[in-house]
Amino acid sequence: MLAANKNKYKMEKEYRSLIRLRMSAKDAHYGGNLVDGAHMVHLFGDVATELLIMTDGDEGLFCAYDNIEFLAPVYAGDYIEAEGWVTKIGNTSRKMEFVARKVIIPRPDISDSAADVLPEPIIVCRASGTCVVPKQCQRIER
Repeated sequence: MLAANKNKYKMEKEYRSLIRLRMSAKDAHYGGNLVDGAHMVHLFGDVATELLIMTDGDEGLFCAYDNIEFLAPVYAGDYIEAEGWVTKIGNTSRKMEFVARKVIIPRPDISDSAADVLPEPIIVCRASGTCVVPKQCQRIER
């Protein structure tokens, strides 16, 4: 829900989305089972779609990333949490921020199936961007 305040929209509800998945051997793009950074961007796109469905009842369109930072490597076998939240709602635009965290790592030094939950998640990527839901597609009234 939003409230009009001097012709600006004020967020009255927090919109957040979180997905967690394991990076498979098919996700590895480079030597050493390294997963390419574009995979994190793809996850952010999925999170953004869910956020737009929450805010507008429509998948909308991702227009642009303002910033993307790749901060740590991701490997096949890592479990990644991709989280996003809406920071601003305009007439048709939705500003969002995203973070991807590594939460579980494989331990091939112990055995082929060993893995550890990290005591503290490692931030592997951060981003911010803007999505748009055309007025005629918005199904949730403001």
